[in-house]
Amino acid sequence: MELRSVEELMDLLYACRDPHGLRTAALLRRGRPADKELQVAGLVQDIGQVLCPGDEAHRHERAADAVRTLLGERVHRLVRREGPVGDDDLLRLRLAEEESRAAAFDAGVLEDWRTVLELLAARNSRLGAVD
Repeated sequence: MELRSVEELMDLLYACRDPHGLRTAALLRRGRPADKELQVAGLVQDIGQVLCPGDEAHRHERAADAVRTLLGERVHRLVRREGPVGDDDLLRLRLAEEESRAAAFDAGVLEDWRTVLELLAARNSRLGAVD
């Protein structure tokens, strides 16, 4: 499945119901406030659970493929967990993901992320038009 709009992505994020992605994104926002792509990768990584329930082995792959066109190559690579050994961004994503499982804090609401998703989608759309 390839997502074509932020609205479709928001529907999937709401369907997840687990605040894990929201907490991961919030932690990444605190640690790397300017890196919106990294934050969004933390937010959307769990949509694979909705796209392919019960297929835990391929959930990151499915989520990454779904957001590739909408959010771009970097978000795709981060969600898919692709990169060189020692990649700082992947390490930060994994650490935030682990911390979000144990952390108990107010991560805000999903709707807070709509504007960031729209900005990334618009930027990626413009870049895609140039290619």
